[in-house]
Amino acid sequence: MDRLLKAILPDTRAGEFAPKRKVFTVLADKIRALTPKADVSEVMGAVEELLDGSVTTPPYAIRESGVFYDLSKMDFQALKQQFEQGRKRTEAEKLRGTINAELQRMVRLNQGRMNYLEEFQRVIDEYNAGSRNVEDFFDALVEFAQRLNQEEQRTIAENLSEEELAVFDILTRPGPELTEKERFEVKRTARDLLNNLKREKLVLDWRKRQQSRAAVRVFIQNMIWQLPEHYTEKICQQKSTQVYQHIYDNYWGAGRSVYTMMAA
Repeated sequence: MDRLLKAILPDTRAGEFAPKRKVFTVLADKIRALTPKADVSEVMGAVEELLDGSVTTPPYAIRESGVFYDLSKMDFQALKQQFEQGRKRTEAEKLRGTINAELQRMVRLNQGRMNYLEEFQRVIDEYNAGSRNVEDFFDALVEFAQRLNQEEQRTIAENLSEEELAVFDILTRPGPELTEKERFEVKRTARDLLNNLKREKLVLDWRKRQQSRAAVRVFIQNMIWQLPEHYTEKICQQKSTQVYQHIYDNYWGAGRSVYTMMAA
């Protein structure tokens, strides 16, 4: 290349620099035009093979760099058509990543959804072990995503906010068996418990002061002891401990909580 340039541009003296630079630019453009466009088909094939090899997700540790689909607005029929017509392993991986991201958010808001996380891990483990081919894996992901959407809509069905639903689930899962009237009473308790705690007890840095923690614990116990008679003394004690731990983990005081953080 250097000898070629020297043949065309023999000397670079001060007075000759500008015109020769123009010639050099034209020459460079011509050389670039002769360079063939890159063929990435082999690279995409290699990516497909890598995705086919393993779809690993460490147990209960969900981390995604981005969301590939909007799960709540997903057209599952169109998604299946895209899967059939496109690169199947790539489409399955994109859907898995979307479910990962959504499931991470949902479990962070409500620990009662851990069963979904365990089920999701089983589906991935079965695929990695060869028990499912890519078509079965994709179908299982679609079915799981549909149920995850239904779970997310449960706030509407129960007429509760996301944070009220989390407390309600602690109070009702597993058991005791309740009538519809009793379920209504428990919902009201969950709503009143949160409203009163946030208004009166969850002050700034409440978790750092023993007196504030004790006040929160006593208030929760008193509220739960007012639940219907199906809540025995043993059940009340268990639920009180679980609700307190939930409040401690997710509410930092002065209006700050995981719910306000994730809504921002």
